[in-house]
Amino acid sequence: MDNKDNDALKLQNQLCFPLYAASREVTKLYRPYLDDINLTYTQYITMMVLWECRECSVKTLGERLYLDSGTLTPVVKSLEAKGFVRRCRSREDERVLLVRLTGEGEALKKRAAVVPEKISACVRLTPDEALTLYNLLYKLLESME
Repeated sequence: MDNKDNDALKLQNQLCFPLYAASREVTKLYRPYLDDINLTYTQYITMMVLWECRECSVKTLGERLYLDSGTLTPVVKSLEAKGFVRRCRSREDERVLLVRLTGEGEALKKRAAVVPEKISACVRLTPDEALTLYNLLYKLLESME
């Protein structure tokens, strides 16, 4: 194995590692704020989509959140058990499972509204740096579709 092969396998030379580590660290920052509103991070991002559209299919949720149905189904079921959403079949196509925000789920939005600001205060990036990172990450995601 030559030096080039060794360099390719160094952790410090991997794009995937800082993405992975940063994702884990940022998600950890959310934990105390989400505990206050009885949500996990995955439940929180699911609710964010529903706060936008009030109702959507499980398929659409999965596409928006980059989650497969095996991951998303237990998340939606737990949100339903908490009273934040309701699942029902589409009237137009019974194969389509819809997720609807409940009144309790809508009320939770007010309590969650402080979370982005609190997280922003913990992440030491200027607004311009945050926007650049945001755009680069979405460019990366789009390049993988």
